[in-house]
Amino acid sequence: MNIAIIPARGGSKRIPRKNIKQFCGQPMIAWSIQAAIDSGCFDRVLVSTDDDEIAAVALKYGAEVPFLRPAELADDYCATVPVIQHAIQWLEHRNERLEFICCLYATAPFIQAADLKLGYQTLANEKCDFAFSVTHFDFPIQRGLWLTGDNRIEMIQPENMLTRSQDLQEAFHDAGQFYWGVKSAWLSGKDIFGEESTPIILPSHRVQDIDTQEDWLRAEMMFRILLQHKKEKAV
Repeated sequence: MNIAIIPARGGSKRIPRKNIKQFCGQPMIAWSIQAAIDSGCFDRVLVSTDDDEIAAVALKYGAEVPFLRPAELADDYCATVPVIQHAIQWLEHRNERLEFICCLYATAPFIQAADLKLGYQTLANEKCDFAFSVTHFDFPIQRGLWLTGDNRIEMIQPENMLTRSQDLQEAFHDAGQFYWGVKSAWLSGKDIFGEESTPIILPSHRVQDIDTQEDWLRAEMMFRILLQHKKEKAV
């Protein structure tokens, strides 16, 4: 059995109620639920939450909420992996036979069903521990800058000051959308960014962290453009 687990706690501080705040026409979490269902990859799509209102929204849009997450897994400091482990163990205690588990973030409206399918196929075919979304840095990280204590700057790698951008190795970062993994890797707490993980590379125009109000506004503008482009292609 393949399952999707969408972590969605109720205590967001910087953007209150972020998981169910309206984003381009529907609650934020609904975009992740919809992509998971549309992908056809999952036998079950679950939301792990500690919040009754989030649970009600998740149910409305087609996800399951078979339990409420315990308080110790819903504070500001709890990492994602223990939340996924809790959901897996809850299901296994009820004799569910799990194989591949995908963590989808509730605040990643750019998740697409096709990317989830590719992640599943990659995990199954390459026999890796995890397959997760990444995108490239828009600027070479080798020419990045530090801010010093006296309000000056210094290069992180000064040896690359005169190196052409096209001669530097391309670097990538976590896109923060989805993480496919085999059950044993999740339960053992293996490093998602470890040697046995495979990247699913996404274009940067479909990746946006949403942690601040500025992020939110940028994401809505990007998303509306993508929706308009999709409509135009369909005509």
